[in-house]
Amino acid sequence: MEPGCYLLLLPIHVLACLGLWDSFYKKVFPHIMAKVASIYYQKVYKQKQELFSNLRQFASPSGQLTLLEIGTGTGTNFQFYPPGCRLICTDPNPNFRKFLLKSLSENQHLKLERWVVASGEDLHQIPDGAADMVVCTLVLCSVTDIPRVLREVLRVLRLGGAFYFLEHVAADHSSWTYFWQKVCDPAWKYFGDGCSLSRETQKELEKMNFSELNLRRIHVTPYWIPTSPHIIGYAVK
Repeated sequence: MEPGCYLLLLPIHVLACLGLWDSFYKKVFPHIMAKVASIYYQKVYKQKQELFSNLRQFASPSGQLTLLEIGTGTGTNFQFYPPGCRLICTDPNPNFRKFLLKSLSENQHLKLERWVVASGEDLHQIPDGAADMVVCTLVLCSVTDIPRVLREVLRVLRLGGAFYFLEHVAADHSSWTYFWQKVCDPAWKYFGDGCSLSRETQKELEKMNFSELNLRRIHVTPYWIPTSPHIIGYAVK
């Protein structure tokens, strides 16, 4: 990154060191995401529709379907969940609550079981094997420890349950997209609430003890845009 860019970020870096940036930005970020989500939604609607089309096959033997969503945010995935689905929603930012409740009011085919303020790395409030499936979209880019999150996913999933994901990831290291990802990363983390553009999430998924991993790479915007490369799919415990 150019020295000039570091100088531009210096005031924010100072605020972050003083603990003031996070407290300010966590209040602002849900409002930003509420606006951005509608734009992103148009880009990935078909992919999400296809991804979540087989949720019912992972219902419990009784036919009940309990779904835990990590980093629920504004609740943009709710419309894709089947009727009668019981939701456990988690997010580390309590300021998302009013946006989540608004989404629930627009998706009355769902039932909210619990809403927990928690990071993906620490879901101790959720019992072992409590979920038939776990959903995580655009979250693993901003967590502090992907392996720890995935270990929590495996713990809360029942045997035979599934983990659904849609995440933007690092581009091919020989590409210009990857170059721009690395250039933009320092600033992006501040304005994206910890989000990194160059996470190797696929490699972390491949290391975990899932019995089955269904994954493919897609581009949801032109290749040169830093957030374009995505992985999408599901993994079975």
